[in-house]
Amino acid sequence: MTTTEKPVPSSQVEPLVSGKTWEEMTEGSAFRTAKRTVTEADLIQFITWGGFNEPLFYDNSHAAAGGYSGRLIPGAMIYCIAEGLILQTNVLNGTGLAFMHMELSVKRPVYVGDTLHAIVRTTESRASSKPGRGVVTAHVSVRNQRDEEVLVFTPVRLIRGKDFTEAEH
Repeated sequence: MTTTEKPVPSSQVEPLVSGKTWEEMTEGSAFRTAKRTVTEADLIQFITWGGFNEPLFYDNSHAAAGGYSGRLIPGAMIYCIAEGLILQTNVLNGTGLAFMHMELSVKRPVYVGDTLHAIVRTTESRASSKPGRGVVTAHVSVRNQRDEEVLVFTPVRLIRGKDFTEAEH
């Protein structure tokens, strides 16, 4: 089948998904991400890729001697999974400009087979010193399948505003 219609330029088609502007990220607003089960393959790929050459993550007897009851997941990996779950919501799709700062606390162990999700609550949202941008701080609580908090981080991000204008190239 052939068509004689001319293709529409991409610039004339609105994106299906658009992230929130900093003005839409009001203090106290919150959302929950989807869930994701951490697999053995995830652990092996992460510790290999990141160079986490630590027996705690690849030697069951070493981890058991430390009081752990399974294949332990590095805190850095928990953070990365949570950040990925946040990005998959599309809340920052096309509006995120920079990741500026973060504080992070690991609260309890995560093991292969645990299912994680995150609850993201905006704690501050304000205009930046540059027009068309804002600084948004959030509190991210990463939870396991028992709704136990396993990790907390507080990202500070630079986000586009409603009046953002793109830089000329």
